[in-house]
Amino acid sequence: MDDDTNSEIAKWDPAMAQRISNLIGPIVSRYFRADVKDIANVPATGGALVVANHSGGVLTPDVLIFAPAFYGAFGYDRPLHILAHYGVLMGPWGSILSQAGAIEASPENAETALRSDAVVLVFPGGDYDAFRPSQSANVIDFEGRTGYVRTALQTRVPIVPMVSIGGQETQWFMARGDRLARRLGLHRIRFKALPLTFGLPFGLTTVLPANIPLPSKIVMRVLPPIDVTEQFGEDPDIDEVDAHVRAVMQTALDELARQRRFPILG
Repeated sequence: MDDDTNSEIAKWDPAMAQRISNLIGPIVSRYFRADVKDIANVPATGGALVVANHSGGVLTPDVLIFAPAFYGAFGYDRPLHILAHYGVLMGPWGSILSQAGAIEASPENAETALRSDAVVLVFPGGDYDAFRPSQSANVIDFEGRTGYVRTALQTRVPIVPMVSIGGQETQWFMARGDRLARRLGLHRIRFKALPLTFGLPFGLTTVLPANIPLPSKIVMRVLPPIDVTEQFGEDPDIDEVDAHVRAVMQTALDELARQRRFPILG
């Protein structure tokens, strides 16, 4: 791997990860009454690729809920890297996010992190998933992206599916705006959505200004790991593996949805 890729991984600072988890984690967890179930399904040692649905729009709380639970279970001597859109790392908080474990989403960065025995969290659906319409809140849809399967195969690490519910109830997601984003050429800079949302305090808005998320109860569930080569062979069909992962996730998400009594309240 080139020096730039290695330097991305080397930015992780366990002290910064602990500082953020201790400072912001409890606030986010209490606000969303967060519940991360079955964290022990993450393998205790070695690299693992945690594959999750992405929720909540611009101010998605997914990472700030999962990371404290992960470090609480495994400690701060085990790195957790989050694959992030390059735009996130360009902002004023980019340096802090890098120290906390965020790395630009690329196959090279993911493979380097996994080969160093880190756990990597990926949201294959990205902004396309995070801005899914409220009526499709409980649908697993990665927009056909299967790169995560190839990454797991090349690094020979298990895929650990994870699902969450409640994030799409933090405001009303009226339209994803993916067709408009494409017409405007935003796909060229890896933005797949230009959503229309309704919330507080700005009412009807798109990406910015960002509405304050409603305090919806968010539940995450980590599912048993999938050993791709053991289950599908040494040369598996990528689409078949992806379909299996999404089916497992959809079943788990459907179960969480059945257990949910009321929107927002949980």
